[in-house]
Amino acid sequence: MNRDYDQRIAIMRPTDQEYQSHRVFSELDQYIEFYKSLADSVFMFVSMGTKAIGNIDSYAFSSIQGTLTSIRTILCAGRINDAYALLRKYYDAAIITIYSNLYIEEHLSIENFVVQQIDNWLNGKDSLPEYRIMSEYIRKSQKVAPLTQLFLADDRYKRLRDRCNDHTHYNFYYNMLLNDSDIHLPNRGKVLDDFAGDLRDVVILHAAYLFVTKQHYMASSDYLDSLECGLTPEPDSQYWVAPFVQSIFDKVVAQHRPDIAAIIKDHTSMHLK
Repeated sequence: MNRDYDQRIAIMRPTDQEYQSHRVFSELDQYIEFYKSLADSVFMFVSMGTKAIGNIDSYAFSSIQGTLTSIRTILCAGRINDAYALLRKYYDAAIITIYSNLYIEEHLSIENFVVQQIDNWLNGKDSLPEYRIMSEYIRKSQKVAPLTQLFLADDRYKRLRDRCNDHTHYNFYYNMLLNDSDIHLPNRGKVLDDFAGDLRDVVILHAAYLFVTKQHYMASSDYLDSLECGLTPEPDSQYWVAPFVQSIFDKVVAQHRPDIAAIIKDHTSMHLK
């Protein structure tokens, strides 16, 4: 293979303006800012069912923010194959937060004030169940059944997971080539389009389950800000939605999955527009 020739005829190389201006980068900026704002805003909420002092999801969200930042850096360098491996990691983190919240809620009681499985995981005493078991637990949860029914209506998430695994385990030689930014790959742009769609689907899945199971995570700070200032909060201000949440709901969830957006609105008291 003549690498010098390949470099001259390369289509949509990472050094090209067409590649660097791909929509995936601006979308990643939006997702990174969403998780940063979410981590900051939920920190005040104590995680029931554990001995943790702070909110365990806050640190999970800031970790996801870091993973998304890594994805952006790696994509800028043209390493699409590595980016898919990190996308799989992000998907795992989303499933873990969904599972842990559901498991705590369904096992927390007066007699069981500390949910041992989750608390042991937090303290490094035990690991969580494998991905397949956590996914099955979410699928069987009645609390999120309307969402799960829509997410399982087609096989997009199965295909997404398969693509992540194919890239992580080099199941196809072409996936390995996607980590070489110098060679001629005429389908590089198509793969980047697919990656952007896969990333968006994980964001939608994670946000939807969070907003249904933890609707107070959507809240703006107006209500508590008024109390802290000694003022009487405006009527229903406890149900106001934070601007960054409304933005991700409008630009990502409602725009690309209006069916999921409708379920979220039907299952919350928050004032989503």
